[in-house]
Amino acid sequence: MHPFNAPRPPQLAWLLGCAGLIPFVSGALGIWLTPLGWRPLVLTALLDYAAVILAFMGAIHWGLAMRGEQDDLRALMQLGLSVIPPLLGWAAISFGMPVVLAIPIFLLCFVALYLADLRAVRLQLAPAWYPVLRGPLTLVVSLSLLVAWLGVLFA
Repeated sequence: MHPFNAPRPPQLAWLLGCAGLIPFVSGALGIWLTPLGWRPLVLTALLDYAAVILAFMGAIHWGLAMRGEQDDLRALMQLGLSVIPPLLGWAAISFGMPVVLAIPIFLLCFVALYLADLRAVRLQLAPAWYPVLRGPLTLVVSLSLLVAWLGVLFA
């Protein structure tokens, strides 16, 4: 079986994906567990990392779109969609947006990227195993952002 059609992600992809969750989980917990004076630093670090990962995920979709034909409207749409989440993440951290608004924007961007992942698999731009990897990672990222958001609202 060709690796592109494998049902499970490569082990290294799992390990690296899980390692990439560490800043999300620690940042979300840090909002609740660190002293009040440290929370802005923890929150800034979490949102900066989220913006970097949105850019990384957008770049993946840019690369996936390049696998398609140049005149294939579906691949071109994937290419266009690849830049929206990173731009929203950048705007959320660059223009002094209130954190109570920035966190839900990040959350929506990560969910939208997962939906783009599913679309890329349907278009056969991404490997069949990609949603198996991205689903749990997106779930942990989303839960981490929700925990952080609740921490901002109620901690």
